[in-house]
Amino acid sequence: MGNSKKRLVLIDANSLIHRAFHALPSLSTSKGEMVNAVYGFFMVFFKVLKEIKPDYVAVAFDAPGPTNREKLFAEYKAKRVKAPDELYAQIPLIKGALQELGVPVYEKQGFEADDYIGTVAQMAAQAQVKPSIETIIVSGDQDTFQLINENTKVYTMRKGMLDTVLYDEKAVEAKFGGLKPGQIIDYKALRGDPSDNIPGVTGIGEKTAIELLNEFGSLEGVYTAIENDKIGEKVKPRVVQLLKDYKDQAYLSQELATIEKNAPIDFRLQDLTWEADFLKIKKALERFGLSTLLTRLEKEYGSKNIKKKGGQTSLLGIEEEENPEQVANEKIEKLYREKVLSKKVYELEKKLAPVLRDMEQIGIKIDKPYFHKLEIQMEKELAGLSKKIHEKAKKTFNINSTQQLSAVLFSDLALPVKGLKNTPRGVISTASPELEKLEGVHPIIPEILQYREIQKLFTTYVKPLPQMTDKESRIHTSFDQFGAATGRISSSKPNLQNIPVQGEWGKKIRRGFIAEKDFQLVFFDYSQMELRIAAHMAKDKKLRTYFEEGADIHQMTASEVFGLSKEEVTKEMRDRAKALNFGILYGMGAAGFAKTAHVSLDEAKDFIENYFSRFPSIYDYMEQTKEFAREHGYVETLLGRKRYLPDVNSNTPMVRAAAERMAINHPIQGTLADITKMAMVRIQNESRIPRNECKMLVQIHDELLFEMRNDIIKETAPLIRKIMEEVSSLDVPVQVEVKKGNNWSDTKKMFLEMLV
Repeated sequence: MGNSKKRLVLIDANSLIHRAFHALPSLSTSKGEMVNAVYGFFMVFFKVLKEIKPDYVAVAFDAPGPTNREKLFAEYKAKRVKAPDELYAQIPLIKGALQELGVPVYEKQGFEADDYIGTVAQMAAQAQVKPSIETIIVSGDQDTFQLINENTKVYTMRKGMLDTVLYDEKAVEAKFGGLKPGQIIDYKALRGDPSDNIPGVTGIGEKTAIELLNEFGSLEGVYTAIENDKIGEKVKPRVVQLLKDYKDQAYLSQELATIEKNAPIDFRLQDLTWEADFLKIKKALERFGLSTLLTRLEKEYGSKNIKKKGGQTSLLGIEEEENPEQVANEKIEKLYREKVLSKKVYELEKKLAPVLRDMEQIGIKIDKPYFHKLEIQMEKELAGLSKKIHEKAKKTFNINSTQQLSAVLFSDLALPVKGLKNTPRGVISTASPELEKLEGVHPIIPEILQYREIQKLFTTYVKPLPQMTDKESRIHTSFDQFGAATGRISSSKPNLQNIPVQGEWGKKIRRGFIAEKDFQLVFFDYSQMELRIAAHMAKDKKLRTYFEEGADIHQMTASEVFGLSKEEVTKEMRDRAKALNFGILYGMGAAGFAKTAHVSLDEAKDFIENYFSRFPSIYDYMEQTKEFAREHGYVETLLGRKRYLPDVNSNTPMVRAAAERMAINHPIQGTLADITKMAMVRIQNESRIPRNECKMLVQIHDELLFEMRNDIIKETAPLIRKIMEEVSSLDVPVQVEVKKGNNWSDTKKMFLEMLV
């Protein structure tokens, strides 16, 4: 688009909201409000602002209640399936955020969003301003194509939310067989519109409607030709008869399809002037927890909000050397006000904030020369895999391009696509879970998966880590103590919690994390803690006995389910029991277990049924937890960390099932997070642990990593283990495994008899 005209953007809110709700997965705030439509709406809203850079902006909503079209035709939109309540609940959230942003909003009883868009577009075209106005209508529906002219275009979505296209007059003609935008109304009058239940002429479809309008120009032209007996031989007698029989229906459809251009409105173009202000954006959107979107918007609009404070340049009015602990405390206070945190958890989180800041400042050392050698090794491995992949594809292409890879696999090699998902852009997905479905179909697949794994590790860790060190070769990650709704701590920039434990390259990367001279890395890992918490919560006597006896819990579970002695349990049986032991805690169903354990669906169902018959209190706990969530709208950990789950009463089975899985998982995983945080605070405040000689470095879910001077390990490691095991008050024994080594990979278990 040129820059000779001023631009007005008009947004059809309801169409975007519906698109977003159905296109995006369930997202919810800390209080359990679903916000996937909120996220999708503002994702498109700010994408439009970035691409179009408008001078004026307005958003139109469908007003609740009957419309003028429904008064004209009671069946208008009658066949539309009512959207879930979770969608409608997000509309006021979006309106409220727009109001905070100062974006003008149009809405009036009896009119649809399209009517206000049509009216404002016409008034803007008539406004006596120079340069003239170019209007861009943003809508997920094609109804607005009729408004396109030399000064008006429509910005819409093809598939998903970000696959967008801008329609002008030529694009409409190309899409509708030569029809001009002004003929779209009559096209709907003839063909109808099933989505809005506009009847059209019964029996006339898309092709015939286009042929009639190309021949006679308009609906009036068609009926004038019929009345004057000039319809000609090109039109079949059957079609002529249908046109005669349904003439009234055709003109009714024409009226229903016509967007109003004279809706009652108090319009002044200057009132639509709007400029993005990140301070307002941050305030309006941060309550929805849309951190990824806010981070992106800060890069786009943050520089416009730079202010001077205390003689230093600051962003968003916060000093550049922002106090992360202050930010964390503000979040803690907010969650406490929202009753997500109990008093106990609130006090725990307040004490934890300075502990995490200390860990961030200490960092963890890496062996930079080692990483340089590893980089060369991985580049060589990737080059070899690339050559093999290109040979099997019989062409050279960019393996990292999902579109090129999709074309090679499904067009050139013609691999089967049944059961594979599409991307939002309509391309057959080459995501690893989809490619794994094709293993065994073609030898190129395992090599692509191997290439993907190495490439990800290379770009995420091996290449960037040496560039992120300080002068002592230490990496300083950032910890978010509310990294997940369960209360789990997350790590970012870089994420030190996601380095693979298994696999050749994951181990090689971990080997590059090292201890300082005269120190060792010491690891403390809660053993099977989630299962122990589940046994406590469910009051399962059998599991508690196994833990008290120090038995192999997965072996004993397999023994119970298969009805064998523990000596008869094979490794395969134990692996299946292990998969289910942990899967149950995440609400895993038969299909999920069948995939994880590599068994048939019937076998999985039998296995789960046997499991619950042997451990009925676990089943009772799960059912009681779901019932509690349905009645109260939330679940909580032992310490009182709540997770609100309004979707647990959803009418949509998939949405409800997802909420039920969260209900089962949160009390267990959240309690583990609480216990780990309690241990971290207790260890940091333990006077017998010398801080300069024993440094807490990283927290990885149920594991703590320390850097300890060699000569204090024998004395200090048992003390830390004791704190971790005794900090909780579970009625099952808690066990912590301890390992040490010179690097993160090559560690050895410390004998328990040494730790007394």
